[in-house]
Amino acid sequence: MRGVVKNIIALLAFAAFISLFVLILVESVPEPPVVEMAEARESLSDAAAKDAGSYSGKLYGEARVLYDSAMATWKRENRKFIYFRDYDRVVEFASQAERKAVQAAASSRKNSENLEIKLKHKIDSLNRLILEFDRLFRSYPLTRESHGRFSKGKMLLKESELAYGKKQFLQSNIKMTDAEYLLTSSYDNAISLLRDYFSSFPDWEAWLEKAINDSKRHHSYSIIVDKYARKCYIYLNGNIKHEFDVELGRNWVGDKRQRGDMATPEGMYKVTRKFDRGRTKYYKALLIDYPNENDKLEFKNEIEAGTLDPDARIGSMIEIHGNGGRGIDWTEGCIAVTDKEMDTIFRIATVGTPVTIVGSIRPLREILTPQIESHLYEQQ
Repeated sequence: MRGVVKNIIALLAFAAFISLFVLILVESVPEPPVVEMAEARESLSDAAAKDAGSYSGKLYGEARVLYDSAMATWKRENRKFIYFRDYDRVVEFASQAERKAVQAAASSRKNSENLEIKLKHKIDSLNRLILEFDRLFRSYPLTRESHGRFSKGKMLLKESELAYGKKQFLQSNIKMTDAEYLLTSSYDNAISLLRDYFSSFPDWEAWLEKAINDSKRHHSYSIIVDKYARKCYIYLNGNIKHEFDVELGRNWVGDKRQRGDMATPEGMYKVTRKFDRGRTKYYKALLIDYPNENDKLEFKNEIEAGTLDPDARIGSMIEIHGNGGRGIDWTEGCIAVTDKEMDTIFRIATVGTPVTIVGSIRPLREILTPQIESHLYEQQ
């Protein structure tokens, strides 16, 4: 009996030893970095959802590389005998990947918000520029190429706005970059041409002052045409009595240089003849004394300087006439008004009535919108 008890005790002791040995073996097995890898994947997924690949590419790329390194190291360790595996490097890579992914997500959100603000600012600025361009150059004879570039810029801006509305900020920014270049360069070129044209303003101002003073001094009528504003003003006693819209030659910018250039002349003239209905194809008309002596001298100087062809001929038959109201510049250099307005002008004017034609009665600084000029290149 005593021998049986001893055997049982021995077996129990052996079993306890075996259990302890197995427990030691189990506890000695390295624990796979499942939790760390899961946390890294979750952070990467969150960063991807915030489009970190686009808005924070460097950080997001680094996080992806670290996660891939963790996976590669994990696979390499798993090929080793179970008790020789070491997952410390895997945990280190996974932890670094998680931190980089969290940073990328935060950076992506911030960059996306900043781009959204920047795009909104540019959309608003360029829409103001478009309105200003249309105001300044609606009737200005720019080249077909200039209008084409500006129209393409407007189309790209609209596409940028559509992408912006869908929160596709990167696509919006691509369209915006092209739109901004086309719109601002077209605007700059047009403004440069306008500034060149307005370099003659001192002459216009002097003619205008003389015409108004003469009207005041002689208590007489004077006709003043503002080409840029598309206006005809009838002065009496130095004050504006009537104001009409006008239509000009198709190439009205600048002074008339030769016959057939479709330009409306600039200078101080007077009415030389009146043509009532039936005596002109334009309802009624007032012929002015273009070319006057100054025009003839300038034409002669250009011929001699070689800036005009030797076979060029000076223009003539410039009139203020009816048949206007078409909404476009269509004459060959004359000034057109509606028939009703022509009745008024025809009744007022006599042979000898002064007709002063200027590029503008207002200086360019009063015509331009300063906010547009100062706002164009902000945040570029």
